[in-house]
Amino acid sequence: MPSKRNDRVAPPGRPGGWEARFATNDAAKGWDELCQTARNATWEAWTVLTEHPTRPENPTRHHVLRGSLGRREVRGELLEQWQYEVTAGGRVWFCPDPGRRVVWVTHAGAGHPKLTD
Repeated sequence: MPSKRNDRVAPPGRPGGWEARFATNDAAKGWDELCQTARNATWEAWTVLTEHPTRPENPTRHHVLRGSLGRREVRGELLEQWQYEVTAGGRVWFCPDPGRRVVWVTHAGAGHPKLTD
C-alpha cells in the first residue's frame, strides 16, 4: 500500500545494506509501539537489522532463537529466526533472507513475548 499523508517517512535502504520489511501486520503494530516507548533503543535495533543482522556484536541481546522458534516460514521459504532484545522486555524477532537481502520482521513488541516463557 502506498504511503499517504500523515504516514511516517521510512528511511531509504542503505546502499549495500539490508532492507527491513514487516512479515505480519502485528509486527508492524508492535514496531510502532516500540518506536513510541523506546525510540533510541528501537533506532539501534533498526540499525542492527539493516546493517549486520547475522553478525551479533552482543550475543546476549542478539541471537538465533532456539528450538521450534529458531526457524520460520516467510513467503514460502524456511528461514532462520533471530531475536534482538530492544529493552528489558521489548523484543524484535526477524528472519534474514540473504538471497534478497531482506530482513523480515516477524514480531515486535514492548512486552516480553509469551511464546518464550
